[in-house]
Order: sequence, then structure tokens, then C-alpha cells
Amino acid sequence: MIKKIGALALVVCLLVAILSPGLAQAQSGLAVTDSWAEAEFPYRLNFALSAQSDVDITDIRLCYTMDRAGFAEVISEVYIEFIPATTVDVGWALEMVKTGGLPPGSSVEYWWKVADDSGDKVETVPAQVQFDDVRYDWRSLTEGKVTLYWYSGNDAFAQELMATAQQAMARLAEDTGAELERPARLYIYADSGDLQGAMIYPQEWTGGVAFTRYGTMAIGISPNNISWGKDAIAHELTHLVIHQITLNPYNSLPVWLDEGLAMRSEGLLEPQFSTALGEAIAGGSLISVQGLSSPFSAFSGEAVLSYAQSHSLVEYLIASYGQAKMSELLTIFREGSGYDDALDEVYGFDMDGLDSRWQDYVTDKYQSAVGS
Repeated sequence: MIKKIGALALVVCLLVAILSPGLAQAQSGLAVTDSWAEAEFPYRLNFALSAQSDVDITDIRLCYTMDRAGFAEVISEVYIEFIPATTVDVGWALEMVKTGGLPPGSSVEYWWKVADDSGDKVETVPAQVQFDDVRYDWRSLTEGKVTLYWYSGNDAFAQELMATAQQAMARLAEDTGAELERPARLYIYADSGDLQGAMIYPQEWTGGVAFTRYGTMAIGISPNNISWGKDAIAHELTHLVIHQITLNPYNSLPVWLDEGLAMRSEGLLEPQFSTALGEAIAGGSLISVQGLSSPFSAFSGEAVLSYAQSHSLVEYLIASYGQAKMSELLTIFREGSGYDDALDEVYGFDMDGLDSRWQDYVTDKYQSAVGS
């Protein structure tokens, strides 16, 4: 289903993003007379409150919580500094430079607590404020649990990208049994420049980003890089699905498994990756599974090899032991298991055992390919 989101409606509903909590009043006369929140995407959320009482108002606190996946509800409480008076107007800004930023489409729930010198207290009804990128006239396309937002390109462009997302999820389900547990939002910017304008201090090379706990991805895709864009969608959507089904407070996935599944969703290895893998096999310079369990090197050559090996490791486990075992491995990781313990429970070997078996597998495969 494709929807047109009018620019005027966005300006009215999202740019200002004014959602007033139900005003509250104590029996004594302490009352919240006005309250609002305004989004300045991507930099800040502004909150404001007006209150009055028969005696000095002495305490005002803003409470808010983010709509994101977590292990428990986290409520932030901000003590507002002001001069006590019978009538007060206060404001406070949630600066994204301090939080690292929020993705487009985020929702923040907020409410106020107010007390006066007589001990009376009021608390407003929680309200929602949306944090949307209103610089563009977004359209939307929804299929299943995925909603794609875009503003540049025709309907066929969006449908092609949605087809890529659906194919990636089908491939992931076939390999691992993993599926989206919660809806996902995919924002397609016209290019990397537009995307970077939606971020706080982006790197100049940033072309896509996944906010896994928010169920949101943002990628810059222009008509002349649609092939790269489709790979990026498959890659980042896989990260989002896998993070949804393995999120736990105790441990994360080994990087080789997380990146290997995402690389596999893109399809066959591109030449630069397969070449790097072949050269490492021939030169005896493969990185150990232990070494691939931590964040990859920032050096381009080593990073390319790390991604190629991760793809091959996942290929080996799925080809040799099947989908059911991979699904079981992800389930055990969701329980917070350590890397060696999880592998041993599912496959009967630890990371060193995997390293030995996989190196035999990939070396035999490489030698067979060279021999043919």
C-alpha cells in the first residue's frame, strides 16, 4: 500500500509536533496551565510548561521515555531549575549531541511533575511527541511488517527496494528461521548528503545506518547507485532482524556471526571479497574465528577479509549443519550464552574447533575451484 504524506500535514503534525499532556490541577489551586513539546530535527526536542498556584511553585520535573526495545522501561527525570513563584514558565531541551541522536520516526513519551510550597503536587497525563525529518515530502509503502519511506523517485523505485527487503527477509528465514518480531521502518534518502543531514556528526563516508533498538534504518540511495543500495538494504535489515531476536542484557553476538548473516543476505560475495579470501587462503593469512569475534579492523584490506571470512563461516555452518542448528544457536545467544558455550552446546565444538573445521572446509573449496 502506497501512501502520500502531504507536506502541509507534515508541517502541522510533525514539525511543530505539539502534543499537550492533559492539564492537571490540585485541589488547592496548583495547576498546569499549558504544556507542549516541539521537535527540531535532528538537533533537539524542546519542552515547555506553564503553571500557577496560590503559593510559590518550588519543584518542577520533566519525565520522558524513548519508544525503543530494551530490557526494562527506562524513565529519565530532569530537575528543572527556576526561581520559585506563584506563576512560572519553564523550558528544557533534550540535545541530541548529548544522546547521539534519534532516528527519524522516533517517538518520545513525556509528562511533568509539579509541586508547590504547601506540599501540593500535580502530574500531567503522558503525551507523545514525534521526532520526524520534515525537510522532505515523504511517501510510504507498507508490506507486512516493513514500511518504506521515500521522497525521491517514482513508485516503481520504492517497490523495487521493498522487493529487495522482502527477499532478504525470506532468505534469512530460510537460513536461520529468524523473522521480524516488531515492525521495521526504512527511510530512503535521495543520497548520502541528505542522509548525513539527518544525523548528528556523521562520518563523511556514511551511506546507511541501522538503529536496531528503534526498528529503524536510514540509507542514502540515488538512481545511479541502486545496486549498492539494494545490498545495503539487505545487509542492514538482516542486522535489525537478528538484533531483535537475540537482544539480551548479558552478551552480544560474535561479530563474525552478525556480519556473516548480513553479508549472506546480500547474496554471492562481490569480487573484492572473494579475491581477498582466496589470497588469504593461498598465503596462509586467514584471521582466526577468535579474532573475528570482536569489532573488525579499521584498515580497509583487513576489514574486507574479515567480512569475506564471516560470510564463509556462516555459509559453512548452514551448509554443513542446516537451518535448525543455526536457529538453535541464535536462540541460545538470546539467553546470553558465551561464544564458546553456545557453539559447544549446539555443534559440539568451541571457537577453536570451529576455526579448525572451517579452515579445512574453505581451503578444500578454494583448492577445488583453482583445480577446476
